[in-house]
Formats: sequence, C-alpha cells, structure tokens
Amino acid sequence: MENAGALGDYLRARRERIRPKDVGLAPGGRRRVTGLRREELALLAGISSDYYLRLEQGRDKHPSPRVVDALAQALRLDTSATAYLRRLASPTSGRPPSAVTEPLAAEAAALIDQFPMPAIVSSRYQDVLGANPMARALSPAFTPGQNFLRWRLLDPRARDLHADWEEATAILVAGLRELAASHPRDPRLRALVDELSSSSERFRELWARADVGYHTGIGHLRHPQVGDLYLHHYKLDIAHSGGLHILIYAAEPGSRSARALDELRSLSLADQRPID
Repeated sequence: MENAGALGDYLRARRERIRPKDVGLAPGGRRRVTGLRREELALLAGISSDYYLRLEQGRDKHPSPRVVDALAQALRLDTSATAYLRRLASPTSGRPPSAVTEPLAAEAAALIDQFPMPAIVSSRYQDVLGANPMARALSPAFTPGQNFLRWRLLDPRARDLHADWEEATAILVAGLRELAASHPRDPRLRALVDELSSSSERFRELWARADVGYHTGIGHLRHPQVGDLYLHHYKLDIAHSGGLHILIYAAEPGSRSARALDELRSLSLADQRPID
C-alpha cells in the first residue's frame, strides 16, 4: 500500500460519497460519476483541477498542510477522518515499530486482569494480545491469538452474538483503517486487507466506504449464557507502542446489562475457558 496510492484511493473514495446537494452545488444534467466530480472538489478546496488530479493519481506525493486541511474541509471530514488524511499525506517512514510491542503488551495484559469489566489488548492489526477472563467469557473472538476482525466477519457465530452485525463489523473495519494510516507500506497490513477482501464481501464494501476510526456507542450482544447485553465500547491508545490499544466494554450502572455482566464475571471465575 504505497503512500501515494493510499492517499489517492482515500480521496477518491470520500469524493464519491459526497452528493452535489450536500455541498450546495446544483446537480445539473446527467452525471456519469458517483458523488462529486474532481473539478468540483478542487473548486471547493481552492486548488486547481490538475493539481487535484495529480493527488488522486499519486503523481504528487507531498501536499502541503494547507492543502490537506482544505481538502478535509471540502470532503466534510470529521476529526478522525481529518487526522487520518493528514497521516496519509505525511506517513511515518520505514516499517512499523515492533521492538516495544511484546513487553508493553504483557504489561497491558497484566493491567486489564484487574479491570472489573471485559477488556482486551489489541495490536494495530486487531489481533488479541491479551484478554481478561470476562472478555474471554464474553466472546470467542477475544481469545488471545485470535484476530477479532476476521472472526467477526467470517465466523457464523458472530451473527448470533452481535444483534446488529452490520454495525459491529463497520466499527472494526473503520478502526483498522484508522490504524493503517501511519505506515501505509506495512506488508502485514496489506496481507490482511487482501485476505479479507478476497474472503468477505462485507469487508470489501466497508473498506470501499473509507470510514475512519472507532466510534463510541452501545453494542447489543445476545450472549448464550447471560442473555442480552447492551455495552458501551471504549478504545484506549497505548502511547509509543506501534498501535497497541485497549478495548473496554462497560454497562450502565444498575442496568440489566450490569447485572448480566456480574453473572458473567461469576461464570468466568468458575470457568475461565472461552465459550464455545
């Protein structure tokens, strides 16, 4: 995933999602393109059509911060998507750092064992590097060594567990795209994207949408042992770790879901094996 290709692909994907009326332009006649034309976006960003074409085609690899911010505004990007665009325009050189991953992951895994709610330690590729007993009891996806994006997309049990499977998959694919920006030439990331693109139509659809970033909210899980759970999900980044982060799942205090988590905690203490 070369920088120029990633930047151009992202600009194109976001441009094609904007309708003329969204930015105050008259549709005007028959349109042969989805979303905005290149020249329309260039006009909104205050740059020449030729320069914008060079960006989409990867012939210009170094847009200035002013141009990047103008494009973000023209594309109506939110904070996460704007940060992603900036990282694509100025990626970290070389391969992603790995020397600090193992010790930091071990420390984070020891920390989440003390959490009173389900929590996992994840790599930039959405591999589970550590999971506390409650997380392992919550979902088979949270078994250490498992890639929980692959599991959620491809394992039939995921559709049973996640009441809104489409939203649950969209959140993870957008999270993967956000984590991909700093090292666009990462061969392991490219291999994961290629694998999932070939095996999952849902992944191809979501990757083409180019949404960016984990979004907070409430997920509905239908757990085979404790019933319905409505859980907030949170992401905590671990600084200077090459993309390690902690995902936490919490219920509203006093809610039915909180009582179900208490029951799940008791089950996990009695039997810390993942559910089948």
